[in-house]
Amino acid sequence: MEIENVPLADNGDDAENTVPHMKSIRVTKSLHRQAVQLVKCLCEKLLHSSDADKRCSRSMRLAAKFGIHEIVGEILGRSSYAHTFFDEDGRSALHLAVMYRHENVFNSIVNGLSAGYRKFLLESLDNKGNNILHLAGYRAQQQQLDLVSSAVLQMQHELQWFKEVNSLVMPEQRQHKNVNDKTPIEVFYAEHTDMVASEGQWVTGMANSCTVATTIISTIAFASAITVPGGNNSDGRPIFRGETAFTVFAVSNALAMFSSVSTLLVFLSILTSRYAVIDYLYALPNRLIIGLITLFLSVTSMIIAFTAIIILFGPKNSWIIFPVVVLASQPVTLFIYFQFPLLLNMMKSTYRPSKFMSSNMADNVEL
Repeated sequence: MEIENVPLADNGDDAENTVPHMKSIRVTKSLHRQAVQLVKCLCEKLLHSSDADKRCSRSMRLAAKFGIHEIVGEILGRSSYAHTFFDEDGRSALHLAVMYRHENVFNSIVNGLSAGYRKFLLESLDNKGNNILHLAGYRAQQQQLDLVSSAVLQMQHELQWFKEVNSLVMPEQRQHKNVNDKTPIEVFYAEHTDMVASEGQWVTGMANSCTVATTIISTIAFASAITVPGGNNSDGRPIFRGETAFTVFAVSNALAMFSSVSTLLVFLSILTSRYAVIDYLYALPNRLIIGLITLFLSVTSMIIAFTAIIILFGPKNSWIIFPVVVLASQPVTLFIYFQFPLLLNMMKSTYRPSKFMSSNMADNVEL
């Protein structure tokens, strides 16, 4: 079997000349395709050796450890017994995929096995008496946790792993004790005590900071509503009520007021939360998402209200209006730049469909 020869560069490509990063992306994809072809070639060679299953199993365990799901899938498709071999600690490739938190490898193995083989691996114990749910309860390595953007998402990721593995094992395995006389849930609590405490401090600090910011916004919005720009006429109505800019100010100021008060209530609910382990799965991420959205809405509304006042009192067709509008967009842009990635990651982690292909077998888990 020959490895596919994919050209790595094309100096005549106009797109690459326009966007220089496209060339590096194409080179990386080409190298990836060639690596997959090399794996297929090596697997064919291994199958003709006398100890093919043993060699394939070692390669599969290494691939599971480092998260190379293409190699795992290729070996599973060519060797019927590679997944049944265990390392010196009594752990299979499936156990290693759970330990090192590799979703793609986990899905490839779980969904590539028959029900009998899957049951065999899920019920097997390592040298310390840990079943696969015990291994899911142990804290992930720091380099895996660092791939998750924020503190609260790290705990959520750990809970998602434990919940998924919990849905695959039998009820008696959930109560099985290892050599340290601990059940899987006891291992999970013991391993994540420090993480829960540190992430609780992170959430509290963020809630405190956002509470201060939204309190200032609500105060400004309330003061602006009382002291109407331009004052009132003799019958108590605003002098500029017929101006379009004043209407924009009134609507945006009211929106800033209501959204800031909503933000305040959301973050107060976070500050008074119990910070239980299970809260990091849905409750706290949900509240943080709602709080950040309403905070963004209140900041944007406040800026729009201020810009409307400048336009209302500024001279018509003045050159100063455009710079004011541009400068007014800076706070909103900075908020999006610094907070939107966190908001997007929390929404993806909380609301997107399960990244585990076997989630259709999921059961409820009590933590």
